[in-house]
Amino acid sequence: MYAIVDIETTGGHASSNGITEIAIYLHDGYEITGRYQTLVNPERPIPPFIVTLTGITESMVSEAPLFSEVAEKIHQMLKGRVFVAHNVNFDYSFVKHHLKQAGLELSEKKLCTIRLSRKILPGQPSYSLGNLCRSLNIGLNNRHRAGGDALATVRLFELILQKGGLPEINRMLKRSSGEQWLPIHLDKTVIDELPLGPGVYYFHNAKGKVIYVGKAVSVRRRVAGHFTQNDPDPKRQYLVRNVHQVTYKSCASELHALVLESTEIRRIWPQYNRSQKKPVQKFGLYSFMDHRGYLRLAIDQYKKNLPSHYSFFWLHEGQVMLRKLVEGFSLSRQLCFLDTPDGEAPILEPVESYNTRVREALVSLDRQLPTFAVVEEGHVESRKLYLLVEKGCFWGMGLVDESLKIDNAGQLKSYLEPYRDNDFIRSNLYNYVELNPSSKLELMP
Repeated sequence: MYAIVDIETTGGHASSNGITEIAIYLHDGYEITGRYQTLVNPERPIPPFIVTLTGITESMVSEAPLFSEVAEKIHQMLKGRVFVAHNVNFDYSFVKHHLKQAGLELSEKKLCTIRLSRKILPGQPSYSLGNLCRSLNIGLNNRHRAGGDALATVRLFELILQKGGLPEINRMLKRSSGEQWLPIHLDKTVIDELPLGPGVYYFHNAKGKVIYVGKAVSVRRRVAGHFTQNDPDPKRQYLVRNVHQVTYKSCASELHALVLESTEIRRIWPQYNRSQKKPVQKFGLYSFMDHRGYLRLAIDQYKKNLPSHYSFFWLHEGQVMLRKLVEGFSLSRQLCFLDTPDGEAPILEPVESYNTRVREALVSLDRQLPTFAVVEEGHVESRKLYLLVEKGCFWGMGLVDESLKIDNAGQLKSYLEPYRDNDFIRSNLYNYVELNPSSKLELMP
């Protein structure tokens, strides 16, 4: 009925690490009915700290069989049995990955003795295998070796059965329970209480620090989806081991969640978010008067305390806009720093007439930059979600009473929370109103 397994490895995730030792004890719910143990040649170096932890050296595995050579034997022992291990997702992900590389598929049910112990043996000071065996007086020899740890897991499993754990085991093995795939530190009630609607969710580690932020059309389904697959990817393995809590913020729509996720990633900078974390070099279009009285335009790095006429996330974007102004209003390329001649830019015409055209160019630019709101049904009764774009840049968002008549940006701002603009949010808002024109509310500046 059960195959109780322990492995030793060269590292923490299956996609780029090998197995150095595996032990399997077959158990029928009453006693051990078979066993198998072998060192395995991982075909890669064993890190020094792993050697220190397990005592397994490269010389010990150099003559051991490759996993591919013992894969068929391992597969036959596991086939048709419940895969049992202490922190089962770790062992299962390695064995499944390496069996797949050998051309064999593993899709058996799995059972975690950590989660079982928390249910049947509550109140223990720690549920790591060593500490649990110590507090329960279970013998544990050859710690951090597959054979010793697997046999200790057998004794722990037998104690769970003696304490009346079979109904809980049967409940956990039901396909709908979810207990077999959840992170070891996360109670299933946390998942069950997540909303089915859109929102942003946060994974916290043992210290409460946010280590990952995500968005979802259905928060509950998306969070569950992080753990239901036995992906050997290091990020998933890290999350399975380290997620202790999940929190969330409900959103009105997928667009609302997308914008909030982007701002939260850039605010919190979580360790395991990869996208949207590249440092953004922001630029602005500035004007100033030179010592001769000429009004000059320039693209420069964004300056927090100096108002710009418009901001850009890419230097090229700003230069393209400036060239259009130069061509459209016959401005000097040299006075706009698009050409860099030796010495000072020559005076081409009187200051007054040139500066007039520069001001006309800036007025034209200001008129071209859109100010509008994206309006959607809110997730709170009698309130609508407003996302404000002012002069082409995202300003902020919030829920506003639907009875209010909004016709200008200044009025709307008093009801919204300001957020930092970024190119990801900006482009998604423009794309959204292009696809959903009825959601766009034109506003006076």
